[in-house]
Amino acid sequence: MIVRQAANVLDILEYFARVKKPATLAEIADHFGWPRSSTFNLLTTLAEKGYLYEPRPRAGYYPTPRWLVMAREVAEVEPLPGWTHALISALSAETGETVAIAAPAGVMAVFIDVVESAAAIRYFAKVGHRVPIHATSSGRALLLQYSKDERDSLYRKIEFKQYNHTTPISIEAVESELRTSIERGYCQSFADYSRDLAGVAVPLPIGERRLSVVVAGPEYRIGDKTAAIAVTLQQFVERFRAQ
Repeated sequence: MIVRQAANVLDILEYFARVKKPATLAEIADHFGWPRSSTFNLLTTLAEKGYLYEPRPRAGYYPTPRWLVMAREVAEVEPLPGWTHALISALSAETGETVAIAAPAGVMAVFIDVVESAAAIRYFAKVGHRVPIHATSSGRALLLQYSKDERDSLYRKIEFKQYNHTTPISIEAVESELRTSIERGYCQSFADYSRDLAGVAVPLPIGERRLSVVVAGPEYRIGDKTAAIAVTLQQFVERFRAQ
């Protein structure tokens, strides 16, 4: 369930991140197809709370640095160790693919750090991207860090949708895939969630935090290289964790 008013605020922030310039009420309303009156109320509220301002008279609204200040204060509470970004940067350079660190968010896995591939055809992913925890390699690498009771409790909340013909659509199918992942030493997915996308992931627990790291890209490029990518992934994790 999405609370529309909250989603609209986030949509506005993402909009400014894309256009990188002030926008008038009319431009924002027209872009989203929102009524002018509700757009006015939303922008006025954000301005009164100190999150939007008008850089120049009648030139439109733009976010204030308050967003950045708040984000920094939040991030400072549980920051990722510096070596984790160096890890995914090195992995992306080595494999030529997009690499991300994922964390659990209920029945989803959310990317909390991403380095995209430089290839023209690649897995496009940003920080905040969410994927089903049971239907992706990054998510299953998180599930491996759960106890059986914790997984059973989570399964009761999952809607087992058929995203593709390879999607595990039952508790038994997910548990079978987890057992196979333990045996092979890594998690993998071939279009289980996103069409034509393959991923290789391993758990990346840090303290009490359950995290995973995934290398993902087009199936045709990763293909039969999953085992080799997994070896590289595990070697890099060991090397950077030891630093």
